[in-house]
Amino acid sequence: MSSSHVSSDHHDRSFLGHPRGLGYIAFAEAWERFSYYGMQTLLVLYMTRQLLLPGHVENIAGFTGFRTMLERAYGGPLSTVALSSAIFGLYTGLVYLTPIAGGFIADRWLGRTRTITIGAILMTAGHFLMAFDFSFLLALLCLLTGVGCFKGNLASQVGSLYKPEDLRRADAFQIYYLFINAAVIASPLIAGTLGEVYGWHYGFGAAGVGMVLGLIIYLSGRQWLPKEAPRATSVERAARPGLTKDERNAVIVLILLLPVLAIGAVGNQQIFNAYLLWVPENVSLVFFGKTMPTTWLITLDSIVSVSSLIGAVAFWRWWARRFKEPNEITKITLGLGISALGALCLAGAAVASASGQKAGLGWVLGFEVFNSIGFANVFPVGLAMYVRVAPKSVVGTILGVYYLHLFMCNNLVGWLGGLLERMSGVQFWLLHAGLIGGAALVMLVTAKAAGRVMNPSSAPGAAPLQT
Repeated sequence: MSSSHVSSDHHDRSFLGHPRGLGYIAFAEAWERFSYYGMQTLLVLYMTRQLLLPGHVENIAGFTGFRTMLERAYGGPLSTVALSSAIFGLYTGLVYLTPIAGGFIADRWLGRTRTITIGAILMTAGHFLMAFDFSFLLALLCLLTGVGCFKGNLASQVGSLYKPEDLRRADAFQIYYLFINAAVIASPLIAGTLGEVYGWHYGFGAAGVGMVLGLIIYLSGRQWLPKEAPRATSVERAARPGLTKDERNAVIVLILLLPVLAIGAVGNQQIFNAYLLWVPENVSLVFFGKTMPTTWLITLDSIVSVSSLIGAVAFWRWWARRFKEPNEITKITLGLGISALGALCLAGAAVASASGQKAGLGWVLGFEVFNSIGFANVFPVGLAMYVRVAPKSVVGTILGVYYLHLFMCNNLVGWLGGLLERMSGVQFWLLHAGLIGGAALVMLVTAKAAGRVMNPSSAPGAAPLQT
């Protein structure tokens, strides 16, 4: 079968009732997420426990200048914990910025398949370069450019497998994200355990092997991938109509909400940073008589997050059958309020551990449940809101803009993590709860002040993503 048939043959149901190309894309993305989250799970632990300590930090090529740049940006010398937090924030923030450039490269020059392949090769190189002290910064650069080329372009190929009228598209994305979530659960257990228990480079090596497998799977299915969409000429781009006044106002409101969403996400994004450093020191991780590796906290978070996403879908469907379903911005406000309760649980754990004994694991479970339920009503609902409210002529750009709030958030998280050594645990987590709660209040005000723009009844058509 030629690739042209992939998008046009409605009878292609060889992968769970979907085109065969979906299988190749889903498995490739699962291995990419395995490698990405395996590396991210280990990053802060690796930096604070080995890489940035004397005897190792001197070996990193170009690190002196890089450290000076960060310390100038942060206003003074940084301790090991603060430095690792700043690097984490910068790296994970840029992860959500580079896909904009990757999409531009694919749209204008190389096409999606070539751009994805280049991205996978760069990410593979980055994971293996993490095995050496001297190449640490080069490894991060390869990973950033690689994920920029890979991330958004692969997801866009899922939709291109189907005709516009093919109702299987929504189900395809659910399958796609199911593979992603399975990988996120598995990667801390495998790559995280290898790195933390047997040696950091074993964990990074496992992430590299995962990326190689993803690349092999993707390339082996090229004949089943969708055809490249024709790129618009300069004349066609110039002929597109401009935005109306109402559309411009909608875009302005969406952009102004980005910092609010960024602040509201600090509790969730801190999980890979200060959370991994603070919890083992203050909370007992003994489970059935054995101490869990720190990286297993990420697996716990992934399991609770997946359960919360499924629960949020079921709950709002049940609610809609009995009552009027709230609009998206109301759901986001509720989600932020619930997320703030999660940060309060960690503040409670800090109070419980103030006596010198570690707090019980229940406090962490409370954080995970509240944070995950809250985030399930913030991130996907926000995505649906941005896609719905955005003018159709710029919806793709606005979709990329939405992810900028995670770029802002992760840089903020990097700065906040540096306060871990200067604040008590109670102060640190109360600060997070206050920030998230403040974001909820701003959302509540926005619902009143910009109701005509944000109210779903003011725009025709349902959101493409429902919760």
